[in-house]
Amino acid sequence: MLAGAAGLRGVAWAQPAERVHRVGWIATTGRLQEPYNIAFVQRLHQLGFVEKRNLLIEFRATGGQLDRVAGAAAELARTNCDVLVAPGSEANLIAIKQASRDTPIVMVALDYDPMAKGHVATLARPGGRITGVYTLTIELTAKRLELLKELLPNARVIAVLADSSTAGQLQAAEVAARRLRVVLHVHEFKNQPYDYDGAFAAFARGKADAVLALGSAWFVPGRRVIPELALKHRLPSMFNNAAWTEARGLLSYGANLSEMYRRAADKVAAVLKGASPAEIPVEQANVAELAVNLRTAKALGLTIPQSVRLRTDRVIE
Repeated sequence: MLAGAAGLRGVAWAQPAERVHRVGWIATTGRLQEPYNIAFVQRLHQLGFVEKRNLLIEFRATGGQLDRVAGAAAELARTNCDVLVAPGSEANLIAIKQASRDTPIVMVALDYDPMAKGHVATLARPGGRITGVYTLTIELTAKRLELLKELLPNARVIAVLADSSTAGQLQAAEVAARRLRVVLHVHEFKNQPYDYDGAFAAFARGKADAVLALGSAWFVPGRRVIPELALKHRLPSMFNNAAWTEARGLLSYGANLSEMYRRAADKVAAVLKGASPAEIPVEQANVAELAVNLRTAKALGLTIPQSVRLRTDRVIE
């Protein structure tokens, strides 16, 4: 028996070490603790890819600075990753495409349509080295404006935070504004860092009744600042996902980010197991959730109408 055990030990020692898969990840913020980032890593673990065992994540953050994206992408391209993850802004995806030659890419498109922009041939068969998930940001813009108007029927001026990545959303907002008979006071940021104090001071001078922040990955570093400024200026605020209502924004309407990142992790795992991104369908997040922060509503002296509360998916108190 002892001789047999020794032989078995010899077999175990001779087995090759488990391969470590390298995943490159570019992100707007440096917070791996974001709930959606945690959801991504946890899903990979569930699918058999575990850090310190068979998974190494190369995480590069840009700090919300567009001029740092190309450098971060170039760094990732030099790490010989098995797959690259490009969440958030289209700028992240473009930089990773340009910096790498043939490495598969999984995107989480939050402020652009990947097929309309030409990054994939079709959703069912992407046809290249890119797959991933995306949300109908442009199409949901009008609904966000409608919800603000439903909450504030007497509102006449809606302030809008925009930047270079939100042109399609802004156009949709302008069409909806004409139908709803409201005037948009648009502040389009041109240069980083964004001057949020200056924008809200202009909104105050223009006597805005509420503020709509369009969906831009470059606003994410201001997630604490923007809702607080809206509260300071007594402006009900609307955002594109619940991470903003958790940060004291009043309302949000959009895709569940954690679920989107979990679905992206599924696609990363499929690539690591040998699937070609050209054959992995791009998924659209077609369920939007409405979130309301009741604490913020109370601070603003607002009562959420029953018509809105009945459609609310998440209540933050």
